[in-house]
Amino acid sequence: MPAVDVIEQHCPGAISRREQFRDNTRLIVPVDKIYDSLRVLKEKGGFDLLVDITAVDYLHFPDARDRFGVVYCLTNTATGERVVLKTLVNDPDPEVPSVCDLWRGADWMEREVYDMYGIAFANHPDLRRILMPDGFAGHPLRKDYPLRGYGERHNFQPLVRSEG
Repeated sequence: MPAVDVIEQHCPGAISRREQFRDNTRLIVPVDKIYDSLRVLKEKGGFDLLVDITAVDYLHFPDARDRFGVVYCLTNTATGERVVLKTLVNDPDPEVPSVCDLWRGADWMEREVYDMYGIAFANHPDLRRILMPDGFAGHPLRKDYPLRGYGERHNFQPLVRSEG
């Protein structure tokens, strides 16, 4: 059964918008229904592979009403069907539920989104920075983060090739 039908059958009203691009289906789901939609896709739809979790900052997009989109890319390895689910969150405290209990591989993907965009994942087992140093202030992939940073580079010890 296609992903759209699985969600509509088990989570009625969860899909707020559906888009097709080539052979990929993209579904926009409200943040309060994203966990249930993902769980149903895994348990009932056979989407056993979480390919990626990422985010998009819509700060300067002319038609955007929301600040961030959190994007989940799933694949059903038995059928080859792919689906992309997106949920929208906003400042001051963007947060989505963690899916680490559904896919163990979500752990580091969620930490990367948290580190780069500042989007929190509720009930994550170990939500802390993964790419930037612990004392780093800010989230480098946000559109309002300055291209040259906030002057924090002078605080880090330079590494030389012989030490690496």
